Amino acid sequence: MLVSAKDMLNKARDGKYAVGQFNINNLEWTKAILLTAQELNSPVILGVSEGAGKYMCGFNTVVGMTKGMIETLKITVPVALHLDHGTFEGAKACINAGFSSIMFDGSHLPFEENFAKTTALVNTCEVLGLSLEAEVGAIGGEEDGVIGKGECADPDECKKIADLGVTMLAAGIGNIHGKYPDNWEGLSFETLEKIKAKVGDMPLVLHGGTGIPADQIKKAISLGVAKINVNTECQLAFQEATRKYIEEGKDKVGKGFDPRKLLAPGFEAIKATVKEKMELFGSVGKA
Repeated sequence: MLVSAKDMLNKARDGKYAVGQFNINNLEWTKAILLTAQELNSPVILGVSEGAGKYMCGFNTVVGMTKGMIETLKITVPVALHLDHGTFEGAKACINAGFSSIMFDGSHLPFEENFAKTTALVNTCEVLGLSLEAEVGAIGGEEDGVIGKGECADPDECKKIADLGVTMLAAGIGNIHGKYPDNWEGLSFETLEKIKAKVGDMPLVLHGGTGIPADQIKKAISLGVAKINVNTECQLAFQEATRKYIEEGKDKVGKGFDPRKLLAPGFEAIKATVKEKMELFGSVGKA
């Protein structure tokens, strides 16, 4: 059963840990993340970008696959299926498809438009019992063609969005999607502290969790971050394990070409990465 992310994030905020959002790209990704969450007794959020949803034959397919896996694999930990960086139209499509959590990313829009569209979705999600994530201040890097410069959010704008009644708030604090450059200045904890002071108990979201040093992750959690997004790190782990399998010629031995065998090392690499992150975030045993 899919659940809203509201309860798991409120518990994380109060318990000073974070729940990981791990983006899914196909069956292997979804299965690896669900099994790891169950093995570690951790709540988990499955993130789906609009591009990934399209790749997996649409949001209805994603919902059907995820629900089927939860039932067949006997997953009992809380699982939220969450639209990542959604447009307004994408958010409505995911609501209709049966997602349990939605992100509307209006950070690239004029603030007034972001505010108005977030307001409309707050009312819908509240009625349907879905969790809603909003964003202020574009996250750096590229996510499905949406490019952000890594700006720091305005704390006053954060408060205005938080006061609408969203479940969680993603605010830019110098974080970026993808690999961090060597000259990255690190997270702006000064900005995070100012945002926290404005929004109170609102669970905060840290995007671009790949490559942020562990000490910065832990400090961000201590300052109110209750959800951390990971995508690139799982992709890199999958790619490296798959490349190694092929470069060692294992795909040419026996039935090593069978996709179930060829994809197995990458599957295990995703599991190992998710385990490492859940341990770092402190969500193990918190289901």
